[in-house]
Amino acid sequence: MIIGVPKEIKNNENRVGLTPAGVAEFRKHGHEVFVQATAGNGSGFSDAEYEQAGATILPSIEEVYAKAEMIVKVKEPIALEYPLIKENQLLFTYFHFASSEELTHAMIERKATCLAYETVELPSRALPLLIPMSEVAGRMAPQEGAKYLEKPLKGRGILLGGVPGVKPAEVLVLGGGIVGTQAAKIAAGLGARVTIMDISLTRLRELDDIMPKNVVTQYSNEYNIREAIKTADLIVGAVLIPGAKAPHLITREMLKTMKPGTVLVDVAVDQGGCIETCKPTTHEDPTFIIDDIVHYCVANMPGAVPYTSTLALTNATLPYAVKLANLGWQEACRRDEALRLGLNVVNGKVVYKGVAEAWGLPLESVESVMEVAVA
Repeated sequence: MIIGVPKEIKNNENRVGLTPAGVAEFRKHGHEVFVQATAGNGSGFSDAEYEQAGATILPSIEEVYAKAEMIVKVKEPIALEYPLIKENQLLFTYFHFASSEELTHAMIERKATCLAYETVELPSRALPLLIPMSEVAGRMAPQEGAKYLEKPLKGRGILLGGVPGVKPAEVLVLGGGIVGTQAAKIAAGLGARVTIMDISLTRLRELDDIMPKNVVTQYSNEYNIREAIKTADLIVGAVLIPGAKAPHLITREMLKTMKPGTVLVDVAVDQGGCIETCKPTTHEDPTFIIDDIVHYCVANMPGAVPYTSTLALTNATLPYAVKLANLGWQEACRRDEALRLGLNVVNGKVVYKGVAEAWGLPLESVESVMEVAVA
């Protein structure tokens, strides 16, 4: 198969879809790899390293898309890339369709095969290609929150861990999954007092056993959230419903009950956000203020630490990408149920329930579109 790795062109996105080690793995299996010039620079990988691993460097993104049968990326294509995508071309990347109607319709129109990292799902319900970036984003959330709590950045002027004689900050984490667990761990490590909420009592029991003493668990419901936000200095939104929009746990009217300068970090923003007032921002302009509340809603948080993020992501994605190349996407998805669940849009048809429901589109069965693709 011919693999293409374009340079990411989303604002301040410095990750890359494949490392030189990944190129070498593809070459070992007999596949061709074309990498756009300087695609790996932001993550610390030079064109020379890709060439030494067996890739061919192409000067433009247009040439990469034109040659490739499978595109391996990090973030969803943006508008400039839409016209470059060919019918039946396989795109293996994060999509988060449920948060972008424009992207959904663009991929339907291009009749691409869109296999989304975020909906590849194991029988255990684990999301193996989302976990590494959730770990990075979760660990970054208190780090960014602590920064924006500083007064020059319009926060409350509170040091997350406090000092002797002065209470530490109160951190509220909504969601006890991968993001929430990592966020609570880092916030606690910085000395904050942390409350982590979830609707699963089983998960809360697990967290209660493994977290340090400055982390407490609480069942998540509207009443408890309304009470907790009144005293929180930093709130981390860490809610995920795979492939679907996140529910709004904090509404616009709730902001008025918070202390001025409270910081909201909505890690769920790429799935629509769990805070109603959040909208996607960029690393270039990461925050905005509504009702004196600081909103940090960067949709690609791990892009700020691209070396760590690229290695963590490709550790997880490469085995699946090689399987797709070796078998073709149809056979790979027949053999691997986790990969099959990654299919979101195929040849102009929506095949993932959460995406169809988000935009009121007809849902086709994966089996029917695969039969057409084979024919």
